[in-house]
Amino acid sequence: MTPAGRLAAAIELLDEIDRDKRPADVIAGAYLRARRYIGSKDRKAISDRVWGCLRRRARLDWWLAKLNQPLAPRSRVLADLALNERLKPDEIAAEFSGEGRGPGGLGPDEWAFLQTLKGHDLFHHEMPAWVRGEYPEWLEPKLVAVFGGDLAAEMGVLRDEAPVDLRVNLLKGDREQAAAVLTADGLAVEPTPYSPIGLRLPARAQLSVQAAFRNGLVEVQDEGSQLVALLTDARPGQAVMDFCAGAGGKTLALAAAMANKGRLVACDVNARRAERATLRLRRAGVHNVTRRLLEGEHDKWVKRHAGSFDRVLVDAPCSGAGTWRRNPDAKWRLTPQGLDELAAVQRRILDAAARLVRPGGRLIYATCSFLVEEDEAQVERLLADNASFRLLPLAEVWAETLPGPCPVDGPYLRLTPARHGTDGFFAAVLQRA
Repeated sequence: MTPAGRLAAAIELLDEIDRDKRPADVIAGAYLRARRYIGSKDRKAISDRVWGCLRRRARLDWWLAKLNQPLAPRSRVLADLALNERLKPDEIAAEFSGEGRGPGGLGPDEWAFLQTLKGHDLFHHEMPAWVRGEYPEWLEPKLVAVFGGDLAAEMGVLRDEAPVDLRVNLLKGDREQAAAVLTADGLAVEPTPYSPIGLRLPARAQLSVQAAFRNGLVEVQDEGSQLVALLTDARPGQAVMDFCAGAGGKTLALAAAMANKGRLVACDVNARRAERATLRLRRAGVHNVTRRLLEGEHDKWVKRHAGSFDRVLVDAPCSGAGTWRRNPDAKWRLTPQGLDELAAVQRRILDAAARLVRPGGRLIYATCSFLVEEDEAQVERLLADNASFRLLPLAEVWAETLPGPCPVDGPYLRLTPARHGTDGFFAAVLQRA
């Protein structure tokens, strides 16, 4: 593809993302699969452009609104070329010529718009904090309540692309062995600072062709997610429940911690998500997992197995605010009503999961969010309603399960990109009397 053709494809894909309610990565995957003529280099260039515009959307839209331009994919790409790449109007016009597979030629208003942008960059001193930080304006009070004076720094890191973290599958090797295999394949890796089973790549790589990934020695998993699984303290021979297992990322980590010994049940309400876990389990060499599709948190199976599990992990469905580096479109899809609905679902799931914990067992509640409504508020409500549970100090659980000093103060695990280099994660460990 020509550079102009890549721009046209990026505009088309951004338009689909605007019109479709599905996550951007799902839409992009379907778009590229349907166009097999697009080569790997072209796919990367198109994806970089699309995700760049999504990461810079608030600032691009601020400029468009300021200069009376439509808030549309084509306008965003034009603004991105001018403000982010600092291309001159005639350089942009050469790509927007209307020839071949490229975008249509520039109109008079677009040409005048590009002339006005000359000499400017993405930032402007008149931009409000929420535009500079690339987050919805309505969320600002909630974010200030969490981050206080660190809000600008945290949101600044969340604007950027995340590194690629890998979890070493202890069923097939240790961190040193995995690092050696990846290094031999030409990848630069370094150990993650907190997880003893994590490796970090400084940039994206085509992992599907790597031997370490194909044979199940490593899996893609953010360090924060690894820590949640490790703090669950699943042990060989125990009965462990992954209540919201999804595609199985934490299930795999729990199985490895259990050395394939014991009973591990992975539940979910979405058949497609659960099915995706099958290949991952097989590749990882996991064979102590039973997958269970539930009709909901009130499924009769849950009632029949009350008090049966030593560990119950609830990685609850949430806003995903902590993953904005990876999913920048998610922030603009979130609404106040949607957040309230998620909080209600979390309450129901947490109540159902609590019934599954045996006396002396532990309930681990986690989200990839940093919003209080989804995190502390849920745990505090459960503790107020259920006197049989007590909150374990995070430092105490950390000392039992992980090496090195605990990186957070207080009773909860709260990880953030600026402070810890991970996605945003929250976790609480509760024990039943």
